[in-house]
Amino acid sequence: MGADTAAAQLAALTADRVDHRFKGLPLDAEGLTVGELAAQRRNLFTDGFTTPVLALSAERLTHNLELMETYAARHGLAFAPHGKTSMAPQLFWKQIEHGAWGITLAVPHQVRVARRFGIDRIFLANELVDTAALRWIAAELTADENFRFICYVDSVRGVELMDAALRGTSRPVDVVVELAAGEGARTGVRTEAECAAVADTVAGAETLRLVGVAGYEGEVPGATPERVHDWLRRLTSLAADFDKAGRFTGLEEIVVSAGGSAWFDAVADVFAEIPELSLPVLKLLRSGAYVSHDDGHYRKLTPFTRVPEEGALHPAFRLWAQVVSRPSPEQAFANAGKRDAAYDLDLPFAQVVRREGAERPATGITVTGLSDQHAWIGTTEEADLQVGDWLGMGLSHPCTSFDKWQLISVAEADGTVVDYIRTFF
Repeated sequence: MGADTAAAQLAALTADRVDHRFKGLPLDAEGLTVGELAAQRRNLFTDGFTTPVLALSAERLTHNLELMETYAARHGLAFAPHGKTSMAPQLFWKQIEHGAWGITLAVPHQVRVARRFGIDRIFLANELVDTAALRWIAAELTADENFRFICYVDSVRGVELMDAALRGTSRPVDVVVELAAGEGARTGVRTEAECAAVADTVAGAETLRLVGVAGYEGEVPGATPERVHDWLRRLTSLAADFDKAGRFTGLEEIVVSAGGSAWFDAVADVFAEIPELSLPVLKLLRSGAYVSHDDGHYRKLTPFTRVPEEGALHPAFRLWAQVVSRPSPEQAFANAGKRDAAYDLDLPFAQVVRREGAERPATGITVTGLSDQHAWIGTTEEADLQVGDWLGMGLSHPCTSFDKWQLISVAEADGTVVDYIRTFF
């Protein structure tokens, strides 16, 4: 697999036909291939796109990809961004072209998508105990000597189930012991003693190979910079203890992995402190939301607010809807709702109003709620909003923005649509 497979599969995406499956696209584009439509470079506002329509900024997407590439290189980090954010193989490959070591994923379906599009390095940030999925991954490892796959283990029972499912396979599955972020946190082994017991069980299973340790600092209870740093030092100390005990003998490198989108500065700090071990250390960061960033949750949490000298991510999504009702001076409704916009962390943010080719700030306009297909909008006296206006909204939480759209327009600042991103959820 690899680049040749990716090129063929990505090319196949551009050969797909535009039809009823893809919302927001121009109705007169029916029957064109996605590639043909992209080549027309239509304008989002004047060339037949229908609302609601989600757009990804071409310039901001490129900026974010370049910024994280530079950040990871500056701090000596390998980078496996979490692909569950976008589930867009085109973006996976853009991330790899911008320095990513590989792609992180969460469940077997996502691994299948990545493999279909030629991704050769996959980090599965979960313990995998599904027999059918394990046997499929074993078959992939057997068929492709270049395929690198790593997944969590977080229990003796899980290791035993994995070993039973993988009996008779030719290549061992690489695993990392997941250290929990604390009591009451999500998954992971709660204590270092239990981590050692899990590692011992892996050592006794010919079907598995222990290659490192990992965890997710975003689950540290009551997270503060001090608590996150303390937990990350537990993780790196666990790696050092395992190495001292000879648990990594015979490997080429030791994997130490962490990093969501809220605390990757802490990961960079602590991973820089890892002492010299018996083998080189692959310091693997997994932050994923950066690719589109957002106007809410991650805008508030991104480490770049704490370390502005490192640069700034730019929110790249904008959802365009049309005002379809203005029943009173205090209220309006637009034709985008829960089927179109992320709403699990924040409601969309009204940003701009577009009328007859002119764009202005959405002064006095607030999204107050979402129905399935409507945005509820509150307006003050200073709001200038009419039926037919286009309302541009920022979104919060990329992971639940991408999953509402099978085909996403990539638009330049003037509205020229230059590409289309296909998602697989």
